[in-house]
Amino acid sequence: MKQALIIGSTVADVTVRLPHLPVTGEDVIVESQSMSLGGCAYNVSEILRQSGVPYTLFSPVGTGIYGNYVREHLKRKQIPILIPAPAADNGCCYCFVEDDGERTFACYHGAEYRFQKEWFDALDASEIDSVYICGLEIEEETGTNILSYLEEHPEFTVFFAPGPRITLLDPKLLERVFALHPILHLNQKEITSYTGKEDLKAAAEEIHRFTQNTVIVTLGADGCYYYDGEKEETIPGVPAEQLDTIGAGDSHIGAVIAGLQCGKTIEEAIATANRVSAKVVETEGALLSDEAFASLDLL
Repeated sequence: MKQALIIGSTVADVTVRLPHLPVTGEDVIVESQSMSLGGCAYNVSEILRQSGVPYTLFSPVGTGIYGNYVREHLKRKQIPILIPAPAADNGCCYCFVEDDGERTFACYHGAEYRFQKEWFDALDASEIDSVYICGLEIEEETGTNILSYLEEHPEFTVFFAPGPRITLLDPKLLERVFALHPILHLNQKEITSYTGKEDLKAAAEEIHRFTQNTVIVTLGADGCYYYDGEKEETIPGVPAEQLDTIGAGDSHIGAVIAGLQCGKTIEEAIATANRVSAKVVETEGALLSDEAFASLDLL
C-alpha cells in the first residue's frame, strides 16, 4: 500500500467553553479552557494513523510558544517533521464551544499555513498515491506552491476539503484545484453557499461538472450524501450525543481516505467515516484517543 500525503497545518487548539458567544460589550464567564494538538491536516493524519494506513504528515512547524508546543507534542508522538523550521511564529486556533456543542473558530495564521516550493523536494512521489489538501493553505499567497507540486503529479488522487473558505477562495485558484479532478468533501451549508443551489443533487452536479470526480457532502445527524456523476446515495448517520463538533469534518474525510486506501468501496468508506465522526462529536475536542478509536472495532 502506498502512502497518503497529508498537506496542511498542525496547530495548538485552544478550546474555550462558554454558555454562548458574547455580543459586543458583553461579559461572559468561561466555563473551561484547554490546549491540545489540532489543525486540519494533523486531525486527518491521526485517523489514518489509528486506521493503520501509511501516511506522511507534511506540515511546517514555526517558532514561538505555539510552535514549541506543537514541536514538543509531535516529538512525543514520534511523528517526524520533514520541513525545516520556518523563521516565523506558529499560529493557533481558538475554538469557542457553546452549550449546544456548536463551535466557532478564530484562527491566528502563522508559518504552518505558508508552504515553500523547495520543501516538496523532500518527498518521494513514487511512494504516494493519495493527497489531502485543505482550503486554508490554498488561500494563502504560497498556496500556488502546493498546487504546482500537485500539477506535476497528475497520478495522485487528490482529496480536497475546502471548508467554508470555498466561497472566499480566488476563482482562478479554484479552477486550478478543480483541474486536478479532486474528490471534494464539503458539508451541506458549504456546498449550497458555493453553488447557490439548495437542491443537493443539483449542487453536487454543479461541482462534478468542474471536477469530474466524486462529491461527498456531510449532512450531520442525517448521514452523508455522495454523487459520482452517475450514482447518488445517502449513507445513514449514526446517532450521537453531541458534546462538540470540533474536528468532525476532519475525522470524516480522514476515515474516507483510510477506507479507500484499504480497498473499501465508497459506500463502505463513508459508512465507516460516519461512525468515526459520530464518535468525535461525542468527545471533547477534535481527536479520539486510541482507546476510543479501538472501541469502534473498525479494523
